[in-house]
Amino acid sequence: MTVIPRPSDLAGEPIKTAGAAPPSRGDGEGSVQVQMDPRLQIGTAKVFAVYGKGGIGKSTTSSNLSVAFSKLGKRVLQIGCDPKHDSTFTLTKCLMPTVIDVLEQVNFHSEELRVEDFVYEGYNGVMCVEAGGPPAGTGCGGYVVGQTVKLLKEHHLLDDTDVVIFDVLGDVVCGGFAAPLQHADRALIVTANDFDSIFAMNRIVAAIQAKARNYKVRLGGVIANRSAATDEIDRFNGVVGLKTLAHIRDLDVIRRSRLKKATLFEMEPSPEIEAVQNEYLKLAAALWAGGEPLTAIPMKDRDIFDLLGFD
Repeated sequence: MTVIPRPSDLAGEPIKTAGAAPPSRGDGEGSVQVQMDPRLQIGTAKVFAVYGKGGIGKSTTSSNLSVAFSKLGKRVLQIGCDPKHDSTFTLTKCLMPTVIDVLEQVNFHSEELRVEDFVYEGYNGVMCVEAGGPPAGTGCGGYVVGQTVKLLKEHHLLDDTDVVIFDVLGDVVCGGFAAPLQHADRALIVTANDFDSIFAMNRIVAAIQAKARNYKVRLGGVIANRSAATDEIDRFNGVVGLKTLAHIRDLDVIRRSRLKKATLFEMEPSPEIEAVQNEYLKLAAALWAGGEPLTAIPMKDRDIFDLLGFD
């Protein structure tokens, strides 16, 4: 496995403040989310945060999207934001140590860490970090995301990065869920064409819109995943004001790629593989080109029951 050389001459350099700190305001009514240090700004990279119901395929989507960006010649960093730390294993072929793990080993003296302690180079040069999380019931995942960005800034790993992808856990009420929204330019929602996934997407829309009051993050769009059809997604999108950016069908080759610990871009060529690779490449190109942000209005929970499904 390739690791990055340690920039030892830069590791201890303090973070520089980028502009004045924003006014202290709540992130929506009743918010008790962790507040990020205003100095921890990622910089010039385009930052995407990938959301969706637990188990919907966010990590598979994030990893293949990272590779697609790298195939377009972009320097990519993927940050896994889930305590189970499996976001990047198809890129690195291993469960890499988490930021919280390596910080614990040095008693949270971050100046003692080397870059290769917490950053691995994955397939096609995608750089990989797993933030991890505190032991259950002992702390907030938002703190871990903040420490991860701080380390990346201290080691200047964001200076030469074009694209940052946060792969975020599915719990809408968690600080670890909310923290990447304070860094992202666009939030992407992965969903299947079913009620539970769309119900979760509606809650995610509400969370993103709350953060958008005080941060630059905006809704980027929807990635339909593991679905032959998109009729229920389309119906929901039409009501709330979202749009589908890509459609990844329910293909067995995707399941097999996970078992092989490989991205779709490493699988044996076939018309099926080429089609899904092209879908990811088109998505990456569209996201890089940018576009108008979406302003969606989430539905009331009970209204979704009336909207979706069959009579």
